[in-house]
Amino acid sequence: MTDSLEGLNEEQKKAVTTTEGYVRVIAGAGSGKTKALTHRYVYLVNDVGIATENILCVTFTNKAANEMRKRIRTMIGDQDTGMVCTFHGFCVQLLREDIHTMNYPNNFLVMDEEDMKAILRNVYEQGHLDSREITYSMAMDMIGIKKSRMEHINYILKMNTQELKTKFLTADKKEEVLFYGYLYEQKKAFALDYDDLITFTFYILENFREKRDKWQKRLQYVMVDEFQDVSATQYEMAEIISAYHGNLFIVGDPDQTIYTWRGANIEYILNFKVAHPDCTDIIMDQNYRSSENILNASNSLISKNKKRVEKDLRATRGVQVPVIYNHSKTTDQEAQWIISQIRKIYESGRKYNDCTILYRAHHVSRSIEEALLKAQIPYVIYSGVSFYNRREVKDVICYLRMLIFEDDMSFRRIINVPRRNFGKKRMEFLEQYAQAHGMKLYEALVDNLDNPLVAGSKAKEFVELIDGYKQSFQMFKLTDLLQGIMNDSGYEAMLRTSGDDSRLENLAELKQAIFNYENDAGEETSLADYLQRISLLTNLDKEEKKDAVKMMTIHTAKGLEFPYVFVCGMNEGIFPSKHVDCPEALEEERRLAYVAYTRAENALFLSDAEGVNLDGSYRYPSRFIFNTDKAYLEYTVELDQRFVESAQSFIQKNEEKISGILPERYEAGVMVKHKLFGVGLILEVNESDGYYVVQFEGMRTARNISFKIEMERV
Repeated sequence: MTDSLEGLNEEQKKAVTTTEGYVRVIAGAGSGKTKALTHRYVYLVNDVGIATENILCVTFTNKAANEMRKRIRTMIGDQDTGMVCTFHGFCVQLLREDIHTMNYPNNFLVMDEEDMKAILRNVYEQGHLDSREITYSMAMDMIGIKKSRMEHINYILKMNTQELKTKFLTADKKEEVLFYGYLYEQKKAFALDYDDLITFTFYILENFREKRDKWQKRLQYVMVDEFQDVSATQYEMAEIISAYHGNLFIVGDPDQTIYTWRGANIEYILNFKVAHPDCTDIIMDQNYRSSENILNASNSLISKNKKRVEKDLRATRGVQVPVIYNHSKTTDQEAQWIISQIRKIYESGRKYNDCTILYRAHHVSRSIEEALLKAQIPYVIYSGVSFYNRREVKDVICYLRMLIFEDDMSFRRIINVPRRNFGKKRMEFLEQYAQAHGMKLYEALVDNLDNPLVAGSKAKEFVELIDGYKQSFQMFKLTDLLQGIMNDSGYEAMLRTSGDDSRLENLAELKQAIFNYENDAGEETSLADYLQRISLLTNLDKEEKKDAVKMMTIHTAKGLEFPYVFVCGMNEGIFPSKHVDCPEALEEERRLAYVAYTRAENALFLSDAEGVNLDGSYRYPSRFIFNTDKAYLEYTVELDQRFVESAQSFIQKNEEKISGILPERYEAGVMVKHKLFGVGLILEVNESDGYYVVQFEGMRTARNISFKIEMERV
């Protein structure tokens, strides 16, 4: 076992040893908060004598949780790390014990985004909806809003699947067709999406006293990482589960609150001392990540914000590489400048994957991608399809899911992959039979194997495969089970015939991932646990082995660090976004820039380019360049004074505009009156683009109405 206080500075020691009561730690970027959290956990176990089952440590990414678990295991010399997990991971654990209060089985299915889309495809087809009119993204947002207000709970609790189906098929409004259809499909499969994990847990804690008492008494110490990012429901959940023992330890940085569009509220961490006047305050401002010059620039930038806890990051590294700012005439020239700097870094003996290019929005990356391709520099874009949602990986995962859940989403996906002559006509027959008899599609297939329509396919082979493995899968190691399914289903043979090596490589990587999981989990390994774990993973949880330049949005980079960071597209209208329409939104954009700056360890490069935007406006350098004291930046070219004055005049006018009195802002679900369109219902609030989606009475389709247009509440 390791000394719990070894290698800690004074602030970290205070955070570790202040075990009782409410504690707020303001932990600046790179200040070692993960180290403090890990050592605090170990201190509670090794020095205080608290059992791991009585400690909850919640963080926001699987990657962070995995890293903490590994460190804790090494330090306490025990595989049992209790509950070190994400909020969603904690909710899954609670629901496995107590979801029966919601009339759900404890082996419920956790859906990922691809599963949600699969459900929507079916709802759109049965409800005769057009995805061009209401996109999947809009539908998921609308459903998410309703779930955040707990509107789905009564339907889940009080209606069986047949009643939900009737409500779905008889609904008049398209939004209701989508909502009830989605609830029907998910309840039929006993499936929960990410919103449900939070809302079901919150409902149980609020409404079932004996369950709340059980979890409150069990969790003697609650620690919440990244507290600046908690939503209202997550905040309430943390307050509820810590209320009995009164031990809530929160860590966060208001200067890194960048997820208000997801429901994060900076006020929770800023006003924590108001909610808990006796709380202990600790500020960790010693930075172990970045050079002094990077921190000087970062401190200078964020000091322009008003909503924050005063602190200046202090450097422990003395690297004196200046922060470089490059202004180009065109975006192509900007891309070429970035390429030239990456080449210099590579030629100095560093790897390509030491270099990371960050941007505010994906479209900014186009010219840089083209330049990287032309220069034959390998790169990886962290976006798009996550590893576990890639077609071949998802297919094989669905085979594994069928062994436990027999869910319709998995069935629809793999019944004809590889081809089994099971086309649209046979599927329609099966859908009708399943609906008429209130059963799953797989059960309907088993019932109809001798039906002439079904008998002409290879459905019997599919049933024999699934039933055979259902009887025996618990006898196999997961890696052997995966290989057996791939062989016996003909899936691997299909890929080999196609000659697509990249898809085979992805399956090989999946097998490696399962092997690693088995080694880490030890005797706790089970197929159900593994399927639960990967349903909560994201793209960045996949380890990238290729030596390549990394490209990603700043939001994606949150919580990560890189030796050399390029922040490109630092132009007004891009960063900050042209959709910023109030001082609070501008402060969030500045926090986003601060997050970008503080990802860098050795060197930071900032760049922008002149030009004309699509709306005809001129591209000026971002105000965040001017917000950073010039003493902390090394300009590659001196900006023309008249150009600077013109840029600053533009910025001043913009700030005066967004600081003015704006119309009252409303939430989704509010009835409003428009001066021309009359009365309507706000279906959605699009924060990033600055408009409401409103369905007005008498109009066939909804309208996007700018926040700037005044509408009165009805």
